[in-house]
Formats: sequence, C-alpha cells, structure tokens
Amino acid sequence: MSSADGPLVVGVDSSTQSTKALVVDAATGAVVASGQAPHTVSAGQGRESDPEQWWTALREALRQCGEAAHRASAVSVGGQQHGLVTLDAAGRPVRPALLWNDVRSAPQARRLIDEMGGPKAWAERVGSVPGASFTVTKWAWLAEHEPDAVRATAAVRLPHDYLTQRLTGDGTTDRGDASGTGWWASATESYDDDILARVGLDPALLPRVVRPGEVAGTVHASGELPFSKGTLVAAGTGDNAAAALGLGLRPGTPVLSLGTSGTVYAVSRHRPADPTGTVAGFADARGDWLPLACTLNCTLAVDRVAALLGLDREAVEPGGDITLLPYLDGERTPDLPNASGLLHGLRHDTTGGQLLQAAYDGAVHALLGALGLVLDADADLSVPLLLIGGGARGTAWQQTVRRLSGRAVQVPEARELVALGAAAQAAGLLTGEDPAAVARRWGTAQGPVLDPVEQDAAALARISGVLSDAAPLLDRGPR
Repeated sequence: MSSADGPLVVGVDSSTQSTKALVVDAATGAVVASGQAPHTVSAGQGRESDPEQWWTALREALRQCGEAAHRASAVSVGGQQHGLVTLDAAGRPVRPALLWNDVRSAPQARRLIDEMGGPKAWAERVGSVPGASFTVTKWAWLAEHEPDAVRATAAVRLPHDYLTQRLTGDGTTDRGDASGTGWWASATESYDDDILARVGLDPALLPRVVRPGEVAGTVHASGELPFSKGTLVAAGTGDNAAAALGLGLRPGTPVLSLGTSGTVYAVSRHRPADPTGTVAGFADARGDWLPLACTLNCTLAVDRVAALLGLDREAVEPGGDITLLPYLDGERTPDLPNASGLLHGLRHDTTGGQLLQAAYDGAVHALLGALGLVLDADADLSVPLLLIGGGARGTAWQQTVRRLSGRAVQVPEARELVALGAAAQAAGLLTGEDPAAVARRWGTAQGPVLDPVEQDAAALARISGVLSDAAPLLDRGPR
C-alpha cells in the first residue's frame, strides 16, 4: 500500500469465487487499499450463486478498504460474464443466478442455433455461436424448466450490471458484457428483437447499454456504502474486457488467462464472426473487439488432479505418452458440454508426476488450439504471449505454456488485472483518457519475459489425436 498523489478511484472484480476491491491512485496506478470477501457456488452441473452474496461481499471488501474508499471520486465494476440474474419488481433476485459455467442449457443452445439459421447465421449476426455459457441459452432453459420464475422477473441483468444497479439505482450495462449474452447483435451494436422474441424475453426487461467513456450514474444515498454521495460510477464491463483494459492491451497482443476458466484473447479492430463457435466475437469496453476462446476447465481441474494424486501442484515430471483431457465440468472449447475427464495411455511405469503433467498439457492444449483463430491474420507471432490469472505465476503452468506454444511468455507483475482495469475505466471518467492508455501509463503489463523454447509438436499431435478419436464418447457424457 502507498500514499496517493492524485484522485482516488475504486476498481471492483466480482468473480466466480469472490469480490475484490482496489482503491487506486488515478495519477500513478498505485494501490492504496484493498479488500476481498468470498462467495459460495453450488456444485454439480448446475452452478448458481445468490446475487445478494455479491453485494454483501462488495460491502465487506469496501469496508476493508477503510477511509480510502470514502475519498474515492469514481468507481467501476468488472464482473464474471454470462451469468443470468433475474430480479423482481422490487429489485430482489427471483432465484439464484445461473453462472457462466452452468451447462444445463446445452440442449437449448443447440435448439436455438438450429432455429435461427445455423452457426454461420449466428456468427454473422451476433458475432458468436451461443453455447451453454451464453445468457440467452440460460434464459431459454429457465423459461422451459421454471416458468414461474420467468413470470416473476421484472428485470434481467448480468452480474456486473446487478452490482452497478445497486450502486446507482439504474439498470445499465456496457457493450463488452452485453456482447456475451447472445441477444446483443454485434452487427448492429443493439439488442436483437428477433432473438429476444424467439426466447420470449421482453426487451423492456434489459438494461440500457452505456457507451464507452459515458458515466453510468452516481452512487445514490445509502448508509450501506463508504462512498460519498455523488461518487461517479463508470459503465463497468465483463471480467475479460476489464482485464484487457487493465493490461492496456493493444491490437495483436495475445493474452492467455489461467483461472477457474482458461481464456485466450486479443484486441482487434475487426468485428469477429467465427462460424465454428470456437471464438466468441465479444466487444471490448473501448469501442474495438475482443475475440476470445474460453475453456471451462483450467486451474481448478488441474488442482483437482493433483489432489487426487496426493501431489503438490508443481510436482510434475516429464516423459511418458499419457494423455489426460481434464474436462471435469463439461467443456466449452471444444464444445463438449456433457463431457467428463478422459485418460488414455496409462502404463505400469507411468508416474504420478507424468499424469499431473498430462493434466496441464490437456488444459493448455485447448487454449492454444484457439490462439490462431483469435489473432488477426497479420499478427506478429514474435510478440510475447501475456500470461495472467491465478495460475500465471506457477512454474508448471509457465513451462507448459512455453513448451506447447513455442512462444516467448511475459508474466505481468501487476496482480488483480480485472480490478485494475475497472479502476482504469473509473479513472478515465475523471481525466477524459482512454482507459487502456491510463493502464499503459500505470505500467501494468510490465514483467519478466521468458524466452521461447522449441515447441513440443509431438505432444500437441498426440492430444489432438486422442481428442478426435474420443469426441463421440465425450459428447455422450458419463453413463
């Protein structure tokens, strides 16, 4: 923590597992106070959280920030994407939120794709081919399985929208998070009336989309918060778009994020439309685009394998021809929502460390397979791959990404990039700057660069072969 040279801003990261708040000096990017509080998430195929917990966690995180939060001039919220929050007429949650990693809506996703003209039509219209993660499929699932909840719903929000509304009293969102719903069309940058009609969602239930750089509102009078009355509230955005802001990302620089989910993305000036569905054609929080591929199984899945083996997560060993596809929660990339983990090539001489390394390889393989689709065709492949997220500082993760990518890897020293990106967005309200330029001024992407090593093409080919052969089995799910 440090003293402040300029006005203070608050950046919030409301993630799957917890809410973090940073009070940041808008002049230097120095973090002067921080706080964090946990959430609970249901287990199994259905992943849900009570939005009231997010609000309670935000209040606690801000309380831990002390007087610094009270002195802040602006605040912004970055939040987990895709989650379906349904509110009644009094603004209370109708039911727990359906989270991004709730895959129960896979049948609805497939039906919607067919009913609206197939994958290519969706990609051209919306920018993405919806899978079970997308909010539109979750609303379709809710309408089919819980019609009483749908009838009681007076407002539909995303997780970051919900917290922003609790701050301001107004229903708003931003183009970055809206682009992950499946009912915001990237071709027109507006809600798509045909898709909304198809799933029976009244557009009047949706939040207003705030433009980049626009003030979403001010903190309304409430004894629950440490902010001064009238503190500016930025639009906020989804977690990946916030992290892109936090890195000050320029077009063509690839990011690989290792967290509960794994993501690979880059800023682009071209609107993406991948008919295979591998790349989601998200908007960013500035006015550009953020083509992104996401996996459901990353650090938690590998840690689970380590725990089953009774090994430390760093206790990997080289060698062997074992393949482990760690699809413990179903998978989004590749699109196998019913899948479970699969092990192939186990021998008498296979060691626990080799098995653990195979879990790392399986998790990274899916992300690297999408990297070429995320980047523009003219991208400079010598640019280091930015490695962020909870796993980024793990030696085993770093070495696996280097070995399978064959690229230089840079690990930014700044932590909590989602919260820092939200803080940069809040700072932009005060200074009139592009939030990404604010983050570059703060130097958030600076960090050591690990030189490239020879790509392990044999391992990539082996994993791809097993995945191809096993895809029909994985698609059926466990029986």
